[in-house]
Amino acid sequence: MITIGCKNAKFTNIKAILFDKDGTLENSQTFLRELGVKRARLIDAQIPGIGEPLLMAFGIQDDTLNPTGLMAVGSRQENEIAAAAYIAETGRSWFESKEIARNAFEEANKYLTRTAESSPLFTGSLEVLEYFANAGLKLGILSADLTAGVEAFVERHRLRAYIQLTMGADLGSKPDPTFFIRACQALDVEPAHTLMIGDARDDIEMAKAAGAAGTIGICWEASQSERLAEADVAIAQLDEIKILAT
Repeated sequence: MITIGCKNAKFTNIKAILFDKDGTLENSQTFLRELGVKRARLIDAQIPGIGEPLLMAFGIQDDTLNPTGLMAVGSRQENEIAAAAYIAETGRSWFESKEIARNAFEEANKYLTRTAESSPLFTGSLEVLEYFANAGLKLGILSADLTAGVEAFVERHRLRAYIQLTMGADLGSKPDPTFFIRACQALDVEPAHTLMIGDARDDIEMAKAAGAAGTIGICWEASQSERLAEADVAIAQLDEIKILAT
């Protein structure tokens, strides 16, 4: 088993690492902001005046995406429910509200498609994944995106040689520790031998509740790292994580 060091933290007997996707491996902030704006505009076209409140609900303000907001860390289902709730406040039935939100989300997906250009890997991510995989660590991804979206991410960035597990919001949800435990079972490792690396509090809470070997919070904008205070250690880039012994 492997010993991993990160700043002043040391994690021993590690067999696997589970990563979040958006905001951790994939720099999808610009794409997610554009997707949220498109969703809000499509709904506003049907219900004038609702667009701005929806943008705020999604965590989009002044052309920026809140890294802790709904679009950044929530699943599609959570975003749809939030949008439907705002629509319902205009007097529509709950069934109609859900249908309007669902149709708008599907229409937005037709306009915007993730590509390696619109959602690139963070600098150095590929090299770090290769580094860990070559050391014999099992690597997986747990995401608020759908599993199909995680699979597409792996294919888009040619990570199949490194990533052994892809699980999305259709198979579990954060911060439910069961999501983490099921991933460990799929990799045939114990949570106590598995690290979690993510950019949101839900990642950290999930892993801690599941009995993970440790939690590493990543914030590529170091000035915002205070949101990861509950992690065992917080970093600004993945290459701060080192293998100390094998």
